[in-house]
Amino acid sequence: MPDAPATDGWAVDIVLCVDVTGSMAPVLNQVKEGALSFHGRLKTVMARRGMAIGRMRLRVIAFRDFGADRDRAIERTAFLDLPEQDAEFAEFIAGLRATGGGDVPESGLEALALAVRSPWSAESDDRRHIVVLFTDAPAHPLGKHTPRRRAAKSPSDRPPWWSSRRKTTTATSSPAYDVYPRTLDELHDQWGREGRDGAVMDQSAKRLLIFAPEQKPWRDIAETWDKTLFVPSVAGTGLKEIALDEVISTIARNL
Repeated sequence: MPDAPATDGWAVDIVLCVDVTGSMAPVLNQVKEGALSFHGRLKTVMARRGMAIGRMRLRVIAFRDFGADRDRAIERTAFLDLPEQDAEFAEFIAGLRATGGGDVPESGLEALALAVRSPWSAESDDRRHIVVLFTDAPAHPLGKHTPRRRAAKSPSDRPPWWSSRRKTTTATSSPAYDVYPRTLDELHDQWGREGRDGAVMDQSAKRLLIFAPEQKPWRDIAETWDKTLFVPSVAGTGLKEIALDEVISTIARNL
């Protein structure tokens, strides 16, 4: 979807990377219950802080484990304008099931890589590009189960040569044309860091919020990536101790 005309207030793009393996039912149920009110609740919290949202877009990347779940390892949406596309957001979230996962580590780094390369908006000087990742598990190293390339299907990620005459959908379980970074170091370069090339994020707009256990690679990322906040959780509990209101308040504080 092309950028809409700029409006008064902040232009906020949020990508939610959500672990949807079997143990994650608690946080997934919270997101499902709060889907239709997410925009309104964030707008209210920001208003209390003296900040207004002019436009908000939300994207969801649900992940499992490429080693165990193969074609079901990633499910995702394009960016959705909220509140105009609240119903589509809620429909996608309602269709997610907390299943699969195989061994303990999951494919969280692949989901983060997809989020970093999202088609972020550039419509306003006052903009924020926020990635929020939820998991109760460590992540496999990039390359262990990571597919090198996958078939194109998602309209939000199609390369320029992809025919616009093909039928498009808002959500898909198959990535579009994904070439994942080979290492965490390469993913760090894509996030952006001083003295290195390869950044794909707007360096002033980017923010990363990680809700995860104190296990690799999450603590390491929080300590070495800039503009990153780490909220530790208990491993294997589905983040049941973290309330959605806390998530929304954390997003608002980091705008």
